[in-house]
Order: sequence, then C-alpha cells, then structure tokens
Amino acid sequence: MRLRALLDTDALGLRLLGGEDELDRTVRGVMTTDLRDPSRYLSGGELVLTGLAWRRDAADSEPFVRILVQAGVAALAGGEAELGDIPDDLVLACARHRLPLFAVHESVAFATITEHVVRQVSGERAGDLAAVVDRHRRMMTSGPAGGGPDVVLDLLGSDLDLRAWVLSPTGRLIAGTKVSGPGLPTDVCAKLAAEHLAAARTGRRGPHRVTVGPPTYSLFPIRSSGRSTQASRDVRETVLSDWLLAVEADAGDWPAERLDLLQGVTQLISVERDRRDASRTVRRRLAQEVLELVQTGAAPAEIAARLRVAAPVLLPGLGAAPHWQVVVARVDWAGGDIEAGPVAQSLLEEILVDPLATGPEPSDRIAVAHTGDEAIALVPLPAVSAEHDGSEAGILADALLESVRDPLSAGLDDDGQVTLGVSAAVHSAEGLRGALEEARHARRVAAARPGRVCAAGHQELASHVLLLPFVPDDVRRAFTARLLDPLRDYDRRHRAELIPTLEAFLDCDGSWTRCATRLHLHVNTLRYRVGRIEQLTSRDLSRLEDKLDFFLALRMS
Repeated sequence: MRLRALLDTDALGLRLLGGEDELDRTVRGVMTTDLRDPSRYLSGGELVLTGLAWRRDAADSEPFVRILVQAGVAALAGGEAELGDIPDDLVLACARHRLPLFAVHESVAFATITEHVVRQVSGERAGDLAAVVDRHRRMMTSGPAGGGPDVVLDLLGSDLDLRAWVLSPTGRLIAGTKVSGPGLPTDVCAKLAAEHLAAARTGRRGPHRVTVGPPTYSLFPIRSSGRSTQASRDVRETVLSDWLLAVEADAGDWPAERLDLLQGVTQLISVERDRRDASRTVRRRLAQEVLELVQTGAAPAEIAARLRVAAPVLLPGLGAAPHWQVVVARVDWAGGDIEAGPVAQSLLEEILVDPLATGPEPSDRIAVAHTGDEAIALVPLPAVSAEHDGSEAGILADALLESVRDPLSAGLDDDGQVTLGVSAAVHSAEGLRGALEEARHARRVAAARPGRVCAAGHQELASHVLLLPFVPDDVRRAFTARLLDPLRDYDRRHRAELIPTLEAFLDCDGSWTRCATRLHLHVNTLRYRVGRIEQLTSRDLSRLEDKLDFFLALRMS
C-alpha cells in the first residue's frame, strides 16, 4: 500500500507534517519503536511508529532520522499522546532527509494503525503471490519445472510469512520453506501425516487443523492432478499415495481469498508430483520386464541381461549390482472393488526410502512393478563378501515399517491392511524366481498376523514351516540354496569337502569322535571344517535349530 492511502484513511488520525512529494512511497510493513537505534530490526519499507521516548533533547532527532533513512523506511509517525505536538527539530530533520513525517492523534492507538497496515499489506501480498503462483503453474504445465515445490513454498515464506512443508503419506519430509529452518522433527511429521490420513478417511474436506505441541497446523491434501476432478472415486484408492501440505497456521479464520491461494499452491505442487511420477517410468518398466521374465520362467541368461541394464539406472556409477532383494507389498480393503495395485506400487516406493532422507532423490533408485493388487520391488544391494551369500545384509522387514506404521494405520482405519514380505539377498539371476516366491510367502505370513501394517522377512520362514504342503517349491529351493550354496562354492574353489563333512557330522548326531573316525580325519581337522561351515553360513552347529535346518536343506537338495 502507499502512504497516500494511509493519509486518506480518517480512522487512523494521521496528520502530514512533511514529505508531500513522497506520498507515493510503498509501505511494506509497520514497526513500533522507542529505541535510539532500531536499525537491527528494520528491513526497509516500514512505517515506523514512535512515542518519542528516545528523544532527550533536540540533538537526538538528526541521528535518529539518519538511521531510519539509511535503513530505507517509508515514513515516520510520531505519537502526540506523551509530548503533545511533534518537536520542530524532528520536523526539520525529516525535511532535510526527505523522510515523510506524520503526527498521530492522541486518541488513536498505535495498534489500530498496525492492524490496518498489516491487513492491507497482507491482502496486497496475497494478490501478488497469487499472480506469481498462477504464472508458475502455467510454466510448469507447459514446460520443465522451475525448482519444484521449494520455489512456491519459499514464496509463501517470504510474502506471507507462512512456514510450510510438503510431506509424503508416510510422513517423510519432501520440501519446506527456507524460513522453516532445518525441517520438522520426524515424530511431528509422522503425527501430521497420521492426522491428515485419519481426517481424509472420514471424508472431511481440507484443510484439516491439528495441534501438535504448541503450534497449530493446517493440512491441505495434494492430490494427483489427474485425479483431482474425480471426486466420486473411493477415497481409499488414493489416500495412501497423496502428498499433503502442512502450514504452521490456523486456517479456520482465513478469508476465502487466502484459502483459494493455498488451494492453488497444492495444485501447483500436484503438477510437480505427477511430473516426478512420470520420471519413474523407466525404472518401473525395468522392474516390470524383469518380473515378467522371472514369472514366465525365462532363461537365467536372459534375466541376467535385463539386470545388467537395470543396475546402472538404479545404482549410477557403481556398475552391476552383485546382489538383489525382492520386496512384495499388497494393500487389501474389506469389501468393495478397489484398484489397489497402483497405490501399493506408489506406497512401496515410498516405504523403501530411508525415512530420514529428504526430497525425492532417494526414491529415484527404486524399481517397483505391480501386477494385480500386488507391488513388487527389485532392490539392488552393494557388494558383500565373496564368501557370503548376503542373507544377513540388505533390507530388514521390521525396519521398513518402524517409522511409517502409525501414519499408515490411520489411513487404513478399520477396513484396510498393508502387508510386506522381504526375501533374502540373491547373487544371480537363477535365484530371483526363488526370491520372488520367498517374498510372496513372507507377505502371506505377515497377512496372517493381527494388525493393520505387518511385515515378515525370510528369517521368519522357519524350517518347520517349510514342511507345510502349501509352501511353494521355489521357497524350499531358496531356503536350501541360502544354506548350502556358500558351502558348495567353497568346496568348488578349495576342494574342502564341507558338504560331505556336514552330512557326516549330522549323521553322527554331532559326535566329534565318531565323525572324525568315519571321515578318517584328526578331530582338530574336523573342528576346523565345522568352524568354516559355521563361518560361511552364520549358523551354529551346537544349536538344535540350526542342525535341523541343515538336515532339512540336505534332504531337500
């Protein structure tokens, strides 16, 4: 707003004492002060209100005015409540420095002027910001994005003093305003995501207001631009995949214009969300191609060729991935014909990202396909020891859900379930089919458990479960390979006869003397071989459970 508009507002009780030629100056804010040097609190464009308590004698006016001019303030307004008329020395100092000077009638409180200026400036800034947002939206719709959601969030921070963050449905921080600082604590992010998902399931329209600690947040849904007009669709088809905008403010008393502006911001961010989804097309297609080859029983050489193509995309700069894991996820809803595959795919891409990571980049190394209601991730792993099959490395099922269980449970309410299964690491294309079936079976184990969000890993497929008739042959083979392949590989390289030693040791019920006699070995040599078996497999042959696992693996091999 301009100074002239303030002078024309009778309710403010302003009287111009000097600076008639400067009334077209723009006012960008207001500050009340009685400090002799308020420069540290000035950023330029303010209307400074003062009760003149800083003035002890006439010599104080000149330095005070000089400080204001150097800080770039728009004008000075002095109150008449304490000293009566504004001193002539202050009028002359303002005239010398071409600083507009107003007198404030004693009947008008500084708070009245402050409220008026803030309301007018905020409204004008909102209009300016709306124009910027609209222009940015058109640019993003027609061409490459100019900085993503961070740009528009920075506009909210600089022009409306709003701290805002974009969060994933699991509560991962995706973007935030620069004035927001380092970001929200992870527990607050998870709480906001949970509150948003719970509100969305009730069908309430956003923004949803929630208090977490002292601050109040307003939560705006960010829906995919391709789905935003399809209000009749079941909310369960999108609730677990939509982002949200969290604003540290209570939007309950906002005018319609500001609410419309924030809705425009969410639409702008949704365009960027769709653009990033589209950028995952290559990775998703690679995962889909590998999945189809594995499920149709293609030759290992053909699968290996596709893996060599996928590895540089998912692990840029590292070449081929020596080990892979398979993660299977499924979203199930009670009743209704709901398409869950795409949501499971998007959700699995999100779950596989480190919960402490920020921004979209970590998800750019994850390839997830979906078939029916099931999502399947092909996860490359860094190199592990050449004498270890990697079964203890990589993704752990429980760790995947540790930080996302509460938000997802809120979104699932009482009629949905998310289940995940994680395979052991495999080091060749031949092992992928077994790994896929192992992950699928682990997911079925998770689905049998109580709870809305459950996971199971290959470690939980205990040996006695393998005896059950519904366990697929590929799972049995994967179990056998995980235990015996390291021993076979070692025997092939060193002619160490670890497999025959293991068989004899089990047949002799773990008796060192009988086994050594049977193999015509010294007991110390036998102990060395058994120690090597335990080292390669991370098992303990003094434990009954591990003896039983080896016994079953040998019988099924």
